[in-house]
Amino acid sequence: MIKQIIQNKFKGDAIIWGVVFILSIVSILTVYSASSSLAYRQMQYNTEYYLFRQTMLIIASLCAMWVAHRIDYRYYAPMAKGGLWISIPLLVITWKYGVKLNEASRWLHIPLVNKSFQPSDLAQLCLMIRLAHLLAKQQKKEMHFTLSWLPILGWSGLVSGLIALTNFSGAVLLFGTCLVLMYIGRIPIKHLMRVVCFGLLVGGTALVFGQRGGTALKRIENFWKGNLSFQSEQAYIAIATGGLTGKGPGNSTQRNFLPHPYSDFIYAILIEEYGLLGGIFVLLMYFILLYRSICLLATATSYYGSFLSVSISLLLVFQALLNMVVSVGLGPVTGLTLPFVSMGGTSLLFSGIGLGILLSTSQGPIDTEFLLLKQENSGIPYNKYKKSR
Repeated sequence: MIKQIIQNKFKGDAIIWGVVFILSIVSILTVYSASSSLAYRQMQYNTEYYLFRQTMLIIASLCAMWVAHRIDYRYYAPMAKGGLWISIPLLVITWKYGVKLNEASRWLHIPLVNKSFQPSDLAQLCLMIRLAHLLAKQQKKEMHFTLSWLPILGWSGLVSGLIALTNFSGAVLLFGTCLVLMYIGRIPIKHLMRVVCFGLLVGGTALVFGQRGGTALKRIENFWKGNLSFQSEQAYIAIATGGLTGKGPGNSTQRNFLPHPYSDFIYAILIEEYGLLGGIFVLLMYFILLYRSICLLATATSYYGSFLSVSISLLLVFQALLNMVVSVGLGPVTGLTLPFVSMGGTSLLFSGIGLGILLSTSQGPIDTEFLLLKQENSGIPYNKYKKSR
């Protein structure tokens, strides 16, 4: 009976569900350890404060994922289009009047609930959904600049450019993910080169007028010259002392010295406590997530479902890989979090929604009334129409 209830309530790819639950447990344990010093200093010695906070945020994200996975993925296309139109002015307002932290205003304060909201999380999720829909519509017809190219190029450049004004590394990651998705969508290489040139123009403009242009260039220069920042140095110590099996849960020492050990450099704390084996295990979780989304390409009932599953998984996995690359010293410091593991609010929530959409695509069409509406417009009997999909 319990098995039947689980099958009825938790649909979609079982392996993706498993990966999400494993990452949730890793997140709660690692954030609790990494934030204990911060909680001791700022929360009147209540070291369990961030444990309960992160647990509640993880539960809220899992609930959002569950709700998202029960909705037919085809409904997300018009929702994403509306979300983009909402996120554009929000990104501009955030750039000019947002809450500043580390010389960058990436958050908007919500007065009634006294919480901060990061519009870039909404914008990048809506952008990936929108691009998946636009690319799917062009698979069976010749690409036309005004009708096909302009919306794809415009949305990618506009959203990435606005995010670059306050978060240059996040914008580069988002634009790069868009390029990969366009390549998967069979956009010719010569056209992709034009997109790259457009991206360089937008990125250069953002470096000049944005808040983090100087910081981004300085970090790249320091990495190129081999100059270690204090963050990187402390992260290397954490990784080096972790060894093969780690010091054990809750036994990190570098959490007392490493800035933001619960967000940007949580992977270093994870390796320190769980060792190289623990770091490889978490890396494999993200690769499994990407692999399962690629497997959906063979079973998807439409181009849109295929592109949607790949776009969301690429966004999450690329960010995870970049966070890990920075932690182990293979790239300049970026400030990007580890998806569904680092401490966060809106980042966790939108990661959960994205994973829920991924689970929705793994089920195929959910709403049969949607199919009935399609067959009414086409004049094909419902049974034949369903088989043809």
